[in-house]
Amino acid sequence: MVQRVDGASVVVAGETVGEIVGEGLCVLVGVTHDDTPEKAAQLARKLWSVRVLDGEKSCSDVNAPLLVISQFTLYGDARKGRRPTWNAAAPGPVAEPLVDEVVAQLRNLGARVETGRFGADMRVSLTNHGPFTVLIDV
Repeated sequence: MVQRVDGASVVVAGETVGEIVGEGLCVLVGVTHDDTPEKAAQLARKLWSVRVLDGEKSCSDVNAPLLVISQFTLYGDARKGRRPTWNAAAPGPVAEPLVDEVVAQLRNLGARVETGRFGADMRVSLTNHGPFTVLIDV
């Protein structure tokens, strides 16, 4: 899930652990059971080059930063009952290295990347510019 932002931050236990200032992307990354390092690299390339910033620019065009946050709840299923299930979300030992791979691949491409903290109780604040939110699935 990608949001075009004019600044975003993530706080854990009262400490800001990741923050971007100005135009950029806030990216919530969910990992499912069939995701791979190759898919993580493909996602990184897409995030770096997708033209969703002002003037149909990409982060690579204007060197805009990205705030990448792990978000297993993207795979929540609330179709039945009153409580979502998380069966489609990969477990932490599988998901964490893949989220880390997305970040590493973005940095290899030249991106400025800030992150949340995997598995932590995070407080995410952002100013969604548009509003503009898009789901990118690879």
